[in-house]
Amino acid sequence: MIVPEFWAEAKESVVIDGKSRTYKRFGWSDVSEVEAMENARERVAEAAALARQGEKVRLVDHKVSYNGAEGLPIREEIIARHGDTVITRNSYGALCLNTPDVLFADVDVDERANTTFAWVIFLLAALVGFLLRFEMNAWWPFVLFVVSGAILAPALGMRMSQLFSAGRADPFDKALARIESFAQTNTSWLLRVYRTPQGYRVLVMHSTFSPDAPEALGFMKQIESDELYVQMCRNQNCFRARVSPKPWRIGMQHIRPRPGIWPIREERLPDRQSWVRKYDEKAADYASCKYEKTLGKGRPSRPCEAVRSVHDSMCKSESGLPIA
Repeated sequence: MIVPEFWAEAKESVVIDGKSRTYKRFGWSDVSEVEAMENARERVAEAAALARQGEKVRLVDHKVSYNGAEGLPIREEIIARHGDTVITRNSYGALCLNTPDVLFADVDVDERANTTFAWVIFLLAALVGFLLRFEMNAWWPFVLFVVSGAILAPALGMRMSQLFSAGRADPFDKALARIESFAQTNTSWLLRVYRTPQGYRVLVMHSTFSPDAPEALGFMKQIESDELYVQMCRNQNCFRARVSPKPWRIGMQHIRPRPGIWPIREERLPDRQSWVRKYDEKAADYASCKYEKTLGKGRPSRPCEAVRSVHDSMCKSESGLPIA
């Protein structure tokens, strides 16, 4: 797991076929900005050399944070360190716990049916409004039905989904059943289960794991953990858990200024700091997950217990606050 403290950017111009191209690369270091700049110069020199040899080279690093980071370190602001555990602020503003060997896995519930019904209701409302626009020779019926559809569609979509799925297994129950099934057949494991807004989070407590260990990957596959999350664990060689609310769930926009990927220019820091203060005030009234139960007969390991303590405290998992 690499989450650098210091970042720098270097650039180099190259003339190819009479055209000048400027290549930019970030460098990183846990030691100093000077070392980060040295790394940036090495990377940009390598890119320029490849360009001179006729190879196709992108002009800049793709500015992405965690997902799809192409083998680069996690580009997020470091907020705190607890031993090997690093707390960072992600690209939309929430805090994330990053650990090299304590296994977290998220299991999301499929709620696509709600979205499908909502879109059908909205489109039908828009169609009725469009037809009335010609019938009444005015635009206000169309505007009225579109606005009403946008407001009512989510709630009606959820209600219709509930009616159509009556008698079927609850998706949250199905997700929990997979986790419980694993625990029943792997009694030496110890699992802490948390409820999240979209499903469940599982923290493995009896042992540490490498993110590419077959046992860890097999566990995440069996409980149907998010495939993108599994891939990112392998790419970044760490496990990860969000420990503060998603901004839009507590009435806020994504972090400002956009994009929120670290590092940002110094003159933009005041805007970011202002957003963080408002976010922290609102986030104080919410938890990120809720502790549900412990499964298995394994004994907790000290490294896992240390990470659990940090995680539960930051998530407010036993506070009784609404989760977001």
